[in-house]
Amino acid sequence: MAPDARGMADRWQDPRRRVRAGRQGGSVGSMPHKQGRSPAPGDSQEPLAKYRRMRDFARTPEPSGAPPERSEGGDRVFVVQRHRATARHYDFRLEVDGVLASWAVPKGPSLDPEIRRLAIHVEDHPMEYLHFEGVIPSKEYGGGDVIVWDTGTWEPGHDEDPAAAIRAGTLHVILHGEKLRGQFMLVRTARQQGDKEQWLLFHKHDEHTVQGWDAEDFPRSVLSGRTNEEVLADPDEVWHSDRPADQAAESLRVDVPDPLTEDELSTLRDLGTSGTWEVFGRTVRLTNLDKVMFPGREGAGPVTAEEPVTKREFIEYAGRVAPVLLPYLAGRAVNLHRYPDGAQAKGFWHKEVPKHAPEWLPRWDNPDADPGETKTYLVVDEAAALVWAANYGALEWHPWTSPTDAPDCPSYVMFDIDPGERTSWEETLELARLHRAAFEALQLRAYPKVTGRRGLQVWVPIRRGPSFADTRAWAEKVSRSIGAMVPELVSWRWEVRARKGLARLDYTQNAVNKTLVAPYSPRPSAGAPVSVPITWDELDDPDLRPDRWTIRTVLDRLAETGDSFSGVLHHDQTLPRVR
Repeated sequence: MAPDARGMADRWQDPRRRVRAGRQGGSVGSMPHKQGRSPAPGDSQEPLAKYRRMRDFARTPEPSGAPPERSEGGDRVFVVQRHRATARHYDFRLEVDGVLASWAVPKGPSLDPEIRRLAIHVEDHPMEYLHFEGVIPSKEYGGGDVIVWDTGTWEPGHDEDPAAAIRAGTLHVILHGEKLRGQFMLVRTARQQGDKEQWLLFHKHDEHTVQGWDAEDFPRSVLSGRTNEEVLADPDEVWHSDRPADQAAESLRVDVPDPLTEDELSTLRDLGTSGTWEVFGRTVRLTNLDKVMFPGREGAGPVTAEEPVTKREFIEYAGRVAPVLLPYLAGRAVNLHRYPDGAQAKGFWHKEVPKHAPEWLPRWDNPDADPGETKTYLVVDEAAALVWAANYGALEWHPWTSPTDAPDCPSYVMFDIDPGERTSWEETLELARLHRAAFEALQLRAYPKVTGRRGLQVWVPIRRGPSFADTRAWAEKVSRSIGAMVPELVSWRWEVRARKGLARLDYTQNAVNKTLVAPYSPRPSAGAPVSVPITWDELDDPDLRPDRWTIRTVLDRLAETGDSFSGVLHHDQTLPRVR
């Protein structure tokens, strides 16, 4: 009996469906794993030579491909990728002799035997391309977004040799996919499209036949459950073509640990003044746990005075907030603002990882560091590293705005609303509301947060590409346009004294190794205030203050409202032109 087309449509419209075959440590069918020699340029006998000639792997995220292996045994695999490039089409790919024999099918395959689809025979692709789902840069060959529309195994009909059948111009294919099942034919015609052969792809009459079946009725990926539009807006992975193909995939998602258990928290609370804490799979040595790190806030009127915050309480906060904060720090160098004697004493910036740091501590060596500059930075790629930093007396955490794999390519454009001595809180809010209106007009997602002190900051996530010079120039244009609306509130002078108490809209933070404090980072002031993300609507909340939340209250806010800042992790925006 033929499958029900309506039921299949409902199944593939469900965005919650997540099929990860072949992506999470396993594989589908017989995929090559070894790296052989790289083919010499112009080696026309190498099946992927044409594929490589047509791509610049210094720019495209596509895998360059390992030299093919001739595997024996195991099921052959296939994939159909929905690809929006110059024109939308479906890439129909069959594993044949260690590569993916490929056809571009403009209207997609069908389960209706009466529908015959044009299929353009294109160059073979590497097996690593099997489950590529992401974005190819617009200026590259095939630029556009790609989803894995269907995948599974296949077998040739009549025990034929697939490579010989392709050369002869007729291939009988039996597919065992999630959407495509049954017998298909690929038949070469006498026509050409440029230098490419034209074929026909059609389904044969069998139990899998469905009349009127159209691929466009089932637009979601069988791997992620997402559409092309959703993958373009928020890709999961990026490919690095300067690495071996089996190491090219870099996840854009950070695996965060589970929250600390009550037993783990009780262990910390029961420690003496020093000891070791087993946390997030690491053993972290803790010292001076009863030392005051933040003095308490003084009471006034109905407000009760607060108790000081000890190092033990501060470290507990670092452990509890780490699962939320980790995605904002992972893959980035972190500058630490250290106050070993507490916020009541003078602090200093500390960037170099000390020699006594544990071996497991993640770190990054800056290849562009000049003699005398910081060479090795902390990278909080795991939650225990934040606990270590807290014990080290780092009361503030400042991640770079660029990742360590591309330190000259910012991930954000930063806006710092820095009030002057004469700037009232209401005037600061007025400046923030002007930023809100500007980003609405520019149709950009932008994310505000209070600083934990007097001001506000705004982060605008962007797609990788612009340099810091580009983002700084763009931010200056936007900032000066905003400042021109209220010139009586803003000074553009660098020196604090020269500003005469006016606010500064600081676009100069858009530079390599310049940072703004991380979301949920404490600030070195009485009461341990925290830099907390807010929604734009909260600018109109009469109770909003820049230091409203502390390490004792912000976790309750997170539990109640969630993390309103998480949108900055989706680097899908390009900057519009501004005058």
